[in-house]
Amino acid sequence: MATQEQSGSEAGASSGKVAAKTAKLTCSGVWKVFGQGAKEFLARRGTAPNAAELTGAGLIGAVRDAGLEVGEGEIFVIMGLSGSGKSTLVRCLSRLIEPTAGAIFFEDQDLLKTSEKEMIELRRHKMGMVFQHFALLPHLTVLGNVAFPLEVQGVDRETRKRRALEVIELVGLQGREAYYPRELSGGQQQRVGIARSLAVEPEIWFLDEPFSALDPLIRREMQDEFLRLQNVLRKTIVFITHDFDEAIRLADRIAIMQDGAIIQIGTPEALVLDPATDYVAEFTKEIPRAKVLSAQAVMSPLGDGEVPSGGVPWDTKVADLAEQLVDSEADLAVLDAGGRPVGRLERRAVLDVLVGRKSGS
Repeated sequence: MATQEQSGSEAGASSGKVAAKTAKLTCSGVWKVFGQGAKEFLARRGTAPNAAELTGAGLIGAVRDAGLEVGEGEIFVIMGLSGSGKSTLVRCLSRLIEPTAGAIFFEDQDLLKTSEKEMIELRRHKMGMVFQHFALLPHLTVLGNVAFPLEVQGVDRETRKRRALEVIELVGLQGREAYYPRELSGGQQQRVGIARSLAVEPEIWFLDEPFSALDPLIRREMQDEFLRLQNVLRKTIVFITHDFDEAIRLADRIAIMQDGAIIQIGTPEALVLDPATDYVAEFTKEIPRAKVLSAQAVMSPLGDGEVPSGGVPWDTKVADLAEQLVDSEADLAVLDAGGRPVGRLERRAVLDVLVGRKSGS
């Protein structure tokens, strides 16, 4: 597992364009095994048991030897099919579920050595959580629901009202402060859930399939809203989904899980270009490459002294620049973060991506 994780991460950063970020959350060797004697079984093993060995011992390996690192301000998506262990893992990371083994650090704090009382305070003050089911309190208004976690913290009435109104405006629900959950649409209810989690100004934000219960159009709108909020707030986010389209739209990096194990971590582009296993290749094969591949991924080297006219940032997706290049009679320069030309973008290369043809064929 460690080798696959490393290769995925390195693939995403191989260009040298992905800026290193201070780690906010890290975990290593995390297991969640259900069944009698699970902890003792793992302790007796000299090596990590595979799924068949766990089953043979009458155990269920919901999370198996998981390791990851989430950078400050990063949107880190964990994805996989139903039953892959992604929701169990995120609950282990926040210790809503106790891991069977492993190490989890939030900043420099060892969460597995933190008392339950300290964990409760940590969740109240530094962790925000949004789940698929909105879990709004039906007897409270929008304002009451959003202010509720501040009330639990013991914040005075005026301060929590002021903070709640701020985040209600932030998520676009101003004017609905006095509405009850039953008077809101599904998308509006989810906005209340998001506002409630943001009211405590969390340092890390866990979202477990927050949009999966919504209709496709509302889901797209909520993704737009999520990205807008992230541009404003720059939170450290762990986001769970089973939808690769959603993942590539939101993620800085993605971890793919299968049968409780993380099998690859990388940028969306790295996962599509360099899948570590047949499972990852199958998982990503239907994704339109134009949505994932950047100008940097398809550019050609510059010739000596060559400076193409025009220019696009290196991380612009092919789908977003296709019309510009197809309408242009000249190649475009690919620009690095400092605006310097680092490559040349040819019309043929873009067309190859758009029609799903391998370059040069």
